[in-house]
This record gives sequence, structure tokens and C-alpha cells, in this order.
Amino acid sequence: MPKPILILFILLCFTLNPSVAKVGGKAIPLKTDSVFKKKAAVVRMDSSKVNVRRFNENALDKYRADKEYQYNDKSIGNELSFWDRFWMWFWRTLFGSLSISSGFAGFLKYFFLILAVGALIFFVMKLLGMDMGNLLLGKSRKTPLAYTESTENIHEINFDEEIDRAILNHNYRLAVRLLYLRSLKQLSDGGLIQWQPEKTNSAYVYELNNPSVRQSFVSLTRQFEYVWYGGFNIDGAAFGNINQLFQNFKKQLL
Repeated sequence: MPKPILILFILLCFTLNPSVAKVGGKAIPLKTDSVFKKKAAVVRMDSSKVNVRRFNENALDKYRADKEYQYNDKSIGNELSFWDRFWMWFWRTLFGSLSISSGFAGFLKYFFLILAVGALIFFVMKLLGMDMGNLLLGKSRKTPLAYTESTENIHEINFDEEIDRAILNHNYRLAVRLLYLRSLKQLSDGGLIQWQPEKTNSAYVYELNNPSVRQSFVSLTRQFEYVWYGGFNIDGAAFGNINQLFQNFKKQLL
């Protein structure tokens, strides 16, 4: 072995030897047993009494039966009302997988409810020939109708002559129509309605402020629509009863 390598090896051995220390240039052996001696582990036995605690089975059964603790999506879905399921479907259709807060969902719920009620009211008013502005202001207006109530001018018809001709020809349906038109003329002449060539029967009823007159006119309107628009042929006896109702209404307006 070369001499330099041998000298380096001897120096490393003296340096790494933990049992030798140098004091004043002298090597002093160390007692490694006193430093690195390990103490034996002592295991202490636990002599305390263990108290085993158990669940109350009756309490568990009570909680199992309580619906507040049953977190089952299927059971919750079965308990939802039709209205709740409708709104769940509506939100899923409208927003998809997006999540919305409960407060905002409640706002939208009532918003769409108000919108639906408003649309329903608007549809009914259009069906009856009414106008919201005139309803709030207490005024009547001219209301066009989808079908023709009368293409004739009621102020130009000789009702007595035309009614007698219809009765003579046993055309009782036409006679009932003429009686109804004459009632409209009587109401118009009395300033109770504003007659137009095209207008709904319900619009005329709406314009009547006198409850007694309104009730009688509703009865006449029902008879007229049953005979004329229902397409029912009536005999002389049935016409006599209907004619008496119109005569009573004529006297009521006097």
C-alpha cells in the first residue's frame, strides 16, 4: 500500500474511534458503557376497573322511527306534494344544474305566481270584453266581440212587426233573437248600456249597475244563448214561456 494512503487511513481510524479522546496530546480511553447504557423499559399494569357503556336500544328505536332523522332522498321525494314537485321540476328546467339560494327561489316562486294570476285575470277580462283601465276608473267602454251579436242596427228595426212575422212563420228561434235585441234597445234607450253592433253579452251584463235589472237580464241572456247559439228548436209553448220573461223585463224597465 502506498505510504500516503496508509497515513490517511491511520488518521481516520483515530479520528472516528469514539472510545478514545485526546487531552493534552494524549489518548484517553472513554467508558462507553456509562454513556450508552440503556435502561430497561418498565410496563405498568392498569388495575382500574373498566365500565362498559352500551346504547339504549329503546332510544335507538325511537330515533329510527322519527322522520326528522330519516335522511332518505326517496322517502323525502314521496312525501313532497304535487305543488312542491312541480316547482322542483320548474327550477330544474329553468336553471338546469345551477344552484340558487332559497331566498331567491322564493322570490321567483311568488313572482311567477303573480305573473300567472295576472295573465289569468287579463285572459278573463278579454274574454268578457272588459278593460282594466276602465274597470279601475269605473267607466264603460266600447268593446268589440270576436263573433257578431247583431249585424243590424237595433234603432232601425221595427221589432213589433218583425217579431209578429217570426211568430206567424213559427220561426221561434228568430223571434227569441228579436226579443233579445229589443231588450238591448230598451237598455240602451234608458242609458243603462252603450249598445254597439258587436259586443259580448257579458259586457252588457257588466255595464248594468242595478242588481235587480242585472239578474233579470242574465236570465234573459241565458235563455237567448240556449235557443239561438245552442241551435235548439223550440215549440210554441216553450216560446210562450220565454216571451213572458221578456215581457216582464220590459215592464221592469218602465
